[in-house]
Parts: sequence; C-alpha cells; structure tokens
Amino acid sequence: MTEALRPGATIGILGGGQLGRMLALAAARLGLKTHIYDPAPGGPAEQVADRTTVAAYDDAAALDAFAASVDVVTYEFENIPTSALDLLEAHRPIRPTRKALAVSQDRMTEKTFLQDLGLTVAPFAAVDSAADLEAALGTIGAPSILKTRRFGYDGKGQARIMEAGEAAAALDAMAGAPAILEGFVDFTHEVSVIGARALDGAVACFDPGENLHEGGILRTTTVPARLSTAQRTDAVLLAGRILNALDYVGVMGVELFVTPGGLVVNEIAPRVHNSGHWTQNGCVVDQFEQHIRAVAGWPLGDGSRHSDVVMENLIGAEADRWPEIATDPTAALHLYGKAEARPGRKMGHVNRVVTG
Repeated sequence: MTEALRPGATIGILGGGQLGRMLALAAARLGLKTHIYDPAPGGPAEQVADRTTVAAYDDAAALDAFAASVDVVTYEFENIPTSALDLLEAHRPIRPTRKALAVSQDRMTEKTFLQDLGLTVAPFAAVDSAADLEAALGTIGAPSILKTRRFGYDGKGQARIMEAGEAAAALDAMAGAPAILEGFVDFTHEVSVIGARALDGAVACFDPGENLHEGGILRTTTVPARLSTAQRTDAVLLAGRILNALDYVGVMGVELFVTPGGLVVNEIAPRVHNSGHWTQNGCVVDQFEQHIRAVAGWPLGDGSRHSDVVMENLIGAEADRWPEIATDPTAALHLYGKAEARPGRKMGHVNRVVTG
C-alpha cells in the first residue's frame, strides 16, 4: 500500500467553491495543507486554503507548477477538462480516479455502467436528434425527462416532457447538446448514501439521508431516512458495489429513488456531496474529513451517526437569516463566504441537531 501522507503534506484541490472550502477546513484539522486551483478569483475555498492558483484549465504552465507543489490531487466538481487531468496525472496521483470522472461526466455512460453492475436505473435512451427522441418516446413514453448528457447540475440542462407534443420544445432546450431521455420513476421519496473507499479497499458508508428537492435544488436532508432495515442495508451495499467497481478512492454521493419495488439509482457524484453536509454535526468524522483521509492514504474514520440531523440549504437571500439561526441552540450554521446572494445560489447551510 502507498504510504500515507504525513501532516504537513499538501493536497491539491481542483475547484474553489464551497465543497473545496470545507475540504480545506477538514484538511487543516488533520495538519494537512491545501492548494486550490480555480479559474475564478475570490472563491469560498480561497479564503481558507494555504495557497491558491487562479488560472485557466488550459494553462499548462500553471498546471505544471500546481502539480509540483502538491502531493496528491483531488477535486470538488466533476466537469474538469480531460486535457488538464492528463497533464496533472503525469506528475501526481489523482484521487478519485479518472475512471470515476469518465463515468459520472456523461449521463449515458453512467446509466450504462450502473445497469451493467446489475443495479436498477430509470429507463433511458440516447438522444442526438429529433428522430432519436421520437424513437425514445415510443419506447419509454411520457412523462419523461430530457437531459444533457454532460454539464448539468441543480436542475439545469433538463426539460420535462409530460406529453409527446412537448418533445420539440424540450429538444430545443438542449441547444444541440447530446442528450439522454429518462423515464419517470414512481417513487415515494429520495434518499442518498455517502460512501467512502480507502486506498486499501476498505469501505465505510454514512447512514442514508432523505432528500427533499425544490426546483431541482436540494432543500433539506433528514437523517435518519424513512427506510426499512432491509432498504437501509441494500442502499449501503449497492453504494459499496459502485465504489469497488470503480476502484474508487475518496467520498462519493449515490442518489436513490425509493419505490415499492425496491431502490432505483438516480445518479452518482464522485465527490463530497450536498446531501452529506449533515455529517458535520451528526458524526465524529464527517464526509469532508473522510474524503481527506482517503485521498491522503489514511485509515477511514468510523462515520457512525451520534445524532439525528436535519440539514437545510440556505439559498440566495435566505443566508440573511443568520442572526435568527445563530440564536437557535440546536442549529450549527455553515456560511460559505460568497460575496453576492443570487436566486438559486447556495450561500450556506444549517444543520439542526434533533433532540428529545
């Protein structure tokens, strides 16, 4: 096994948003340094990291210098250009692996990968033309949802098709990008599992959380989720199957639909995940420390839940409620240091520990 990084080593993080910020804070608690690489200046992670490089992902000289300054590279988001990863990987290990990124960056590839593992997913078909969409609707039917295969998040890059007459407008909304049609899943609620895998193959999963979305954006995660013992076991086991199949190192979010017939995998995210923020106040070792431990070659933490928690995202001007939240004895406030509150923008979150 590769030797674990010693305190004082530096972890390079691609992306300077709030996930990078919380990874940097977790690394600092373990005596590890962080170097952020981000094309945009002044991001949330820059405020707390040891060092930041502001440069484009096609800046070969900046990428070379970044790689030379770190001991391992990780990332806080999926949509990193392949060319940048090629250059970095020539110098330093990238964790999680390139395979995990390749699978998650393309929804068609992701669905096929999950299906090949024997996991249940929504019916799906590739759509590159009006003829493809017509054929897909003939098989999958409506209601369904058309999504760009790449670069979608928080409900962006998606168009619902409630009846066949809406197909043309949905295809126009893709703006010519390769797309995938997914059938609707008749689910009772949504849950997610935050799982981690270490360099030595050890796997540890946090308790599944129950997620509520509004407008395509996660609103709350509640732990424990409404699941039977068998469903909870199945959710954790399937997350482990995915982690092992990818030879994964780090934390992953696995989103699931709960249906009368069983669990259906919605999507995977090869990084720390919004629905795992509850772990910051519900576990001794949270998802951010777990990820840092994994990519640094350290043993994974236990991750057992010691408290019930409700996580609420603070979106846009909701972060202005901080004085009120600060008076709540059950509330742990996490603000991201973003300069401007915009509609739909995640400005922070609050974890409310449930007592009694």
